[in-house]
Amino acid sequence: MATRTTHVLFVEDDDVIREATTLALERDGFRVTAAPDGLAGLEAFRAHQPDLALLDVMVPGLDGVSLCRRIRDESTVPVIMVSARAEAIDVVLGLEAGADDYVTKPFDGAVLVARIRAVLRRFRATAPEEDEQDAVLAFGDIVIDPEGMEVTRAGARVALTPTEMRLLLEFAAAPGTVLTRDRLLARVWDYAWGGDTRVVDVHVQRLRAKIGQDRVETVRGFGYKLRA
Repeated sequence: MATRTTHVLFVEDDDVIREATTLALERDGFRVTAAPDGLAGLEAFRAHQPDLALLDVMVPGLDGVSLCRRIRDESTVPVIMVSARAEAIDVVLGLEAGADDYVTKPFDGAVLVARIRAVLRRFRATAPEEDEQDAVLAFGDIVIDPEGMEVTRAGARVALTPTEMRLLLEFAAAPGTVLTRDRLLARVWDYAWGGDTRVVDVHVQRLRAKIGQDRVETVRGFGYKLRA
């Protein structure tokens, strides 16, 4: 059972999948608001302010990627994309739109719940579980306040999603150290098993766009490191 009543917005145009998934999530203790299309999903998001949005990519009216962008313009609430296909373009478009994670159909109910809980843990966490830091950190013009969960660049506040913040804190905990994609998946995305490293790559790209392209260096064949 969920440790608290978590409200999930689920946008899915297939009636059978929408109803079955809603029932499965409710059995696990979640409260679910379901919508059959993107426009209804956006209206429901604004009306109910859910704890997490679960969005199918191919929904009518306003597709899931566009809906994700609209949500991200208004909120840092966690977003998980759902797709019947796992082609790179579908995954990357969803992640670039601001999604925190994605699952592909057909999905196992237990896996979906695990993904939802992992994303929520990242959203509610105040810092990485280990090596928690209190001191303000500075890397060039980037200043990180782990306790206040704030980042500034050249004095201007940088708006990061919770996942982006977790990723930056992982880099900041080991500046100059190469972090593999598998380690980042385990630490940031809470994957105890192998996951899709495209999730890491796209989030690193998003982080670079906000803190500077030269701040996170790619070490080809290994992973990434924060330039100290």
